[in-house]
Amino acid sequence: MIEIRNVQKAFGPVSVLKGIDLTIERGELVCLIGSSGSGKSTLLQCINGLESIQGGEIIVDGISVHAPSTNINQLRRKLGIVFQQYNAFPHLNALENVALAPQVVAKMGKKQAMLLAHKHLEHVGLGAKANAMPSQLSGGQLQRLAIARALAMEPTYMLFDEVTSALDPELVGEVLSTMRLLKSEGMTMVVVTHDINFVRESADRVAFLSQGSVCEVGTAEQVIDRPGDEQTRKFMRRESRNVQVA
Repeated sequence: MIEIRNVQKAFGPVSVLKGIDLTIERGELVCLIGSSGSGKSTLLQCINGLESIQGGEIIVDGISVHAPSTNINQLRRKLGIVFQQYNAFPHLNALENVALAPQVVAKMGKKQAMLLAHKHLEHVGLGAKANAMPSQLSGGQLQRLAIARALAMEPTYMLFDEVTSALDPELVGEVLSTMRLLKSEGMTMVVVTHDINFVRESADRVAFLSQGSVCEVGTAEQVIDRPGDEQTRKFMRRESRNVQVA
């Protein structure tokens, strides 16, 4: 599991995370929702060790992420992370993009890495695009390529940071379908998203963040439909109006 205990994070004088407590159980899909600037993306990066913390502790499978003795590169192999930006290498085709990390990080032989890469491209519905260059792929295909790259390291956990927010609406569905597939296979996931429909349909639990604090945690029905916290209620009213306008 992932245990987040009283985690505090600041950028200079600005406090971004103010004592976050949250536990993600094995096999859960936990969605983090809240307004922009509430600390959701920063929390993901702290879980992965990409950002340091000033207080508290994050424990992944019994290992303290930010302890000086922790081999962070080895631990990150458990924690696949996919960002809003695709970050594909433009000079490599899809297969080579996915096969790169297993060769460089896991020291896997090229033939084995290519077989693994093809398996994961098939997994996300891109088997027929193995030889395509990134410039030949749509935004949705590029985001699925990014998911395949993360999966190629065979992580225990997947962290998703607003992976559909840069996509045209017609491309969002294919990425969310891939995430639902991973959930059905038992992958543990932490998802930062503004897509309330996805949260409602797919999340086991939802954590609402506001100004660096977790205001409310519960099922999607509880947090979205019957929020107990006033900040959550205000956020959900705004989201409801945005959906109606759209």
